[in-house]
Amino acid sequence: MQLPDFIKNFPALDIPFPEDVVTSHAIQSDAGLVVFFDFQKDFVLPPHAHLAQWGTVLDGQIELTINGETKTLGPGAIYDIPSGAEHGAVIKAGTKVIDVFEEAHRYPVKR
Repeated sequence: MQLPDFIKNFPALDIPFPEDVVTSHAIQSDAGLVVFFDFQKDFVLPPHAHLAQWGTVLDGQIELTINGETKTLGPGAIYDIPSGAEHGAVIKAGTKVIDVFEEAHRYPVKR
């Protein structure tokens, strides 16, 4: 599955992960942040916490752990991470997700 060109034209974020591992395309407003993540390589996201996050898997597979409970998610799966919940993930290469963050400025837009 490929993202449409108009989504690929959304600005990238300044995220703390190498671009050869994951790319981002985002829409940012004062109310929140919507991010299309595209993982080119297997990736382990260490446990962390922040304000609320909601997401859906477009393609690929994620092993997502939220507050100690692990689930394997594939295309069409939806996840809801409450504010302050510790979470981490093992993400397979080829995975694409849409994440929506309560924190409007969770990651800055690249200029």
